[in-house]
Amino acid sequence: MRLKSLAVFVPGILAVAVIAITVSARTFAAPSGIPDWLQAHVGDGDGEISQVVLERARALYQKKVSQGAVHNGCYFAMDATRPGDLGGGALGRRYYVICEAKQSFRAISSGHGGGRNLKGVVDFSNGKRCAKNFGNALDSSLTMGGAYMTSEAKTSFKGFYRVGAKQDQILQRTFIQFDGEGETANARQRVIGGHAARLLRGMCLRKKPNSSYADHDGFVPYGKLVDYAGGRSNGCTSWSPADADRIISMVKGNPTTLYIYPESRDIAAVGKSGTYWNASCLKEIGKPKFWPRQRLEPIIAQYKKDNPPPPAQPLPICSGP
Repeated sequence: MRLKSLAVFVPGILAVAVIAITVSARTFAAPSGIPDWLQAHVGDGDGEISQVVLERARALYQKKVSQGAVHNGCYFAMDATRPGDLGGGALGRRYYVICEAKQSFRAISSGHGGGRNLKGVVDFSNGKRCAKNFGNALDSSLTMGGAYMTSEAKTSFKGFYRVGAKQDQILQRTFIQFDGEGETANARQRVIGGHAARLLRGMCLRKKPNSSYADHDGFVPYGKLVDYAGGRSNGCTSWSPADADRIISMVKGNPTTLYIYPESRDIAAVGKSGTYWNASCLKEIGKPKFWPRQRLEPIIAQYKKDNPPPPAQPLPICSGP
């Protein structure tokens, strides 16, 4: 009887152990309720999303869905601690488009805030590859980490550019306004949003009286098209034209959430156990810095007062045909 009971008891122990191991493995594979297919994209390599970034982005999205503020099936995240330029023409994929219902995960490139160098006063500029300075001050051109929601889309005419002999193309750029909360609450005041990384430089005026964009003298603005997908922004998230078209079509009239890492608390915690920062960029920048608006805005305002811009000059007439 005793041997028989033991024989029954031992398989029972083994079965419980197997179940416990299985549950433990599943829990380890998918912490915080993250589904297995999405957990497979978690990591610190290019095109992967780091655990803390995904968890916070997912929590923000679920919160806004539960509040009824978001009905979009997709949400966004960005890891601004990662390199934007990998060298050799390759761009770091650190902006994430996640659609859980479709089990879709996509990582793309995005610019970070270039900051500014107020010469003789203070330098909070960022390099092209890695961001060292972050903040939420007006006119700082810095990236601010935290919670955002996409809002209205605004399309504006930027000018014409030449694509061939006497062949012109119009540049119109759509801007998706972001609304933030907490430290990102002044996103609208800062005109922070997302758009294609394209602009016109070297502007001049050319006669085009039949254009609907012509001024009262029949002139329209022309410039040289610049794609700066591998560069920096004025604090916005900027994408390649193709990626911008896809993202804008996803959120136009259908808002969703965007979580940008790092927040000020993450910057303050660098060097402490358990704090995440991209290792490659951390080695390059040394220690990141957060510039709160209360400190930086008075400095910027005084600099502008001491260094007023020259009077605006009218655009020159284009040379050549």
